[in-house]
Amino acid sequence: MKKADIVTFFDRLAAQLPEPKGELEYVNPFTLLVAVALSAQATDVSVNKATGPLFKIVDTPEKMLALGEVKLRDYIKTIGLFNTKAKNVIALSELLIERHGGEVPRDRAALEALPGVGRKTANVVLNIAFGEPTIAVDTHIFRVSNRTRLAPGKTPLAVELALEKKVPKDRKLHAHHWLILHGRYVCLARKPRCFNCVVADLCGYRDKTPPPDAEVAAPARQRSKGKSASPRASRARAAK
Repeated sequence: MKKADIVTFFDRLAAQLPEPKGELEYVNPFTLLVAVALSAQATDVSVNKATGPLFKIVDTPEKMLALGEVKLRDYIKTIGLFNTKAKNVIALSELLIERHGGEVPRDRAALEALPGVGRKTANVVLNIAFGEPTIAVDTHIFRVSNRTRLAPGKTPLAVELALEKKVPKDRKLHAHHWLILHGRYVCLARKPRCFNCVVADLCGYRDKTPPPDAEVAAPARQRSKGKSASPRASRARAAK
């Protein structure tokens, strides 16, 4: 995608949603870190359902340790991989107390050193909690970046590095959310809603999805132009 088109791409997303927000619910940097860690291979909706009651009583690493792994599992048992995630949350809570005085560090390396925290989780926390212009590449951003040809890459890291270079500086803070929300609600994995896309004309995707009525009308046109006529029509022609 050309530089001018990239500027227009983000201008349109910004006009559509000036202040994009993440959909995970949290009350402070610690609960955000926990929510993002729990969201791996799970939907934000399922995580919010589990953490809503949890965060009413637990909002610090100290309180998480007091709750304990067994009780934590009860809160998050509806989330995939909850056993492993419960162990990681308890372990990262311990390390936050030991190494960072119970505070979430504003440092990528320190975040990635915590159990269950990878580059994507660290980027999300840095972006949302601390206002850093990081871009966390999840499945949605990976798909949108490749499909539109905005920042193609074979791995999430390759896409992230490409986006770092291509996204206009004044759009980097919110780029993460614009692309995720666009992938979640418009540029869907199986059947993208190209007919409702504000950047469709800039997108490099060739097989754009037509409007629903166009799909319904197409078979009707095909029938009217078909080689075989109905038996009744055939008899009428024969009579002539």
